[in-house]
Amino acid sequence: LVAEIEKKITEAFEVFDRESNKTVDVREIGCIVRSLGCFPTEAEVQELLEKIEVEEPGGFVHLEHFLPVMTKVLLDRRFRPIPEDVILHAFEALDENKCGYITKDDLVKHLTE
Repeated sequence: LVAEIEKKITEAFEVFDRESNKTVDVREIGCIVRSLGCFPTEAEVQELLEKIEVEEPGGFVHLEHFLPVMTKVLLDRRFRPIPEDVILHAFEALDENKCGYITKDDLVKHLTE
């Protein structure tokens, strides 16, 4: 199980490893964590970063430092996804015409206002 989890984390990390040198920009960590099915708040991402050695001054995270911390997160089932009924309720609030979908223009409007 641990080997599978570590493989999944490594694969997600490598998507953001633009230089192929086992490092990512610290600003990518939230995206990596979320791509693994975890949905922490920004404050929780910052707490996670405090547990990971971040290379200064460039702000890079090495896979070898990220892997054990993220493995524990997944094993402990932290940052679980938002329940579907909550997402559906939020969508329904945006679907003002109650037609079962929202247009791109409406989505842009809601995200920017």
